[in-house]
Parts: sequence; C-alpha cells; structure tokens
Amino acid sequence: MLSSNSSQAGLQTRSQRFNQAQDPVSKLVFELSKLPGIGEKTATRLAYFILKQDAEYARALASALVNAKEKIGLCSRCFTFTDSDPCRVCSDSRRESSLLCVVERPSDVFSIEQTAVFRGFYHVLHGVLSPLEGIGPDELKIRELLSRIEQSAGFVHEVILATNPSVEGETTALYLARQLRPLGVRVTQLAHGIPVGGMIEYTDRQTIGKAMENRMEIS
Repeated sequence: MLSSNSSQAGLQTRSQRFNQAQDPVSKLVFELSKLPGIGEKTATRLAYFILKQDAEYARALASALVNAKEKIGLCSRCFTFTDSDPCRVCSDSRRESSLLCVVERPSDVFSIEQTAVFRGFYHVLHGVLSPLEGIGPDELKIRELLSRIEQSAGFVHEVILATNPSVEGETTALYLARQLRPLGVRVTQLAHGIPVGGMIEYTDRQTIGKAMENRMEIS
C-alpha cells in the first residue's frame, strides 16, 4: 500500500510540474510517463524519439493507439483481449476442451501460445489476490471461472493454474485450488525450477528448492 501511495504521489507531483508548462513536448512526456515501468527520463527519451520521426510515423502511432482502444475488448468466455468475440482461441474447435489454463494477464496467454505446446483453452483472472492493495476474489474473474466450470457439464477435466511464482501468485493458486477441487476437476500447477540453460551455482535457493520438489523420474 505504501508503494502504491508513493507512486500516486509521484505521479501527482509530475502532473503539477507539467501542468505549469503546457507546451506539447511536456504534455507528451507526461502522458508517456504514465505507462508502467516508464519513468520521467525514459518518457523524455521516447518523446524525443517520436519527435525525430516524420509526421507519418506519429500519425500511424496515434492511429494504432486509438484503433486498439476502440476495437479491442474482452472475450466473453476467457476474458483475454480480442478484436472478436469470442476470441480466436475460444472459437477454435480443434482445441482440447477438457483442459483449461488459468493465467493472471492477457499477455500470459500470448506467452503460452508462443510455445505451441498447450492446446486447451484459457481463463484470464486479470490480476492476483493482494489484500494489501485491496484486491480480493470479487476484483478478479474468479466467480466467472467457477461458473464456467460448473456449466461445462463435465467437459473440463483439468485446470492448470499458471500464476506467477510470486507470493501473490502462489496465494491465488492455493485459493483457486480450494475452490476448484469440490467441482470434481483435476487441479495442477505449472512446474517451477531451474530454467533451461541455467546453472545451479547461479540459481537462487528458492528456485533450487522448487526444482527439487518438482523433480521427475527419467524414463
């Protein structure tokens, strides 16, 4: 909560500073600095990069932003971002209806799809449980997840919890597991461990511990 408040205070301070100078460059820097992970210095570099480009680039960028905001919405089934409802994944009859992968964000769907390994369907929570930030089950798409499985008439056999290995992600996975098991589905979680190409001596102890817990037999 403290970090959230300090972040808001910082944004308000920048807002007051840029409001004092209403020139187009300052306004551009201010708007760019609102993006997550973008500070004032990075926003300034981005602004001057945009200004160095020709007018066509700026128009194309502005058009892409407006079009994305106007045409992209949430899929009514899995709640990922899409320009069609249902989304392309949910509309694909070739996918395995017995598998449902639960992720935190729409970007996680893209990352998993890039592997070309998972052929089931998705459900996007749009966040994780975080009591300190006031995010409880009602703020996430958990009710919709439970309803979706209940209405699947037994077609969903396994729910894969693909939350991030953070404190909030693990808390969310444990909460979901308790809610899902009474529905008669198999609940699994993504394995956590040493990444491919990683070296044990450079790996933190939590990751090594997870790798030991998730060890498997060599066939």
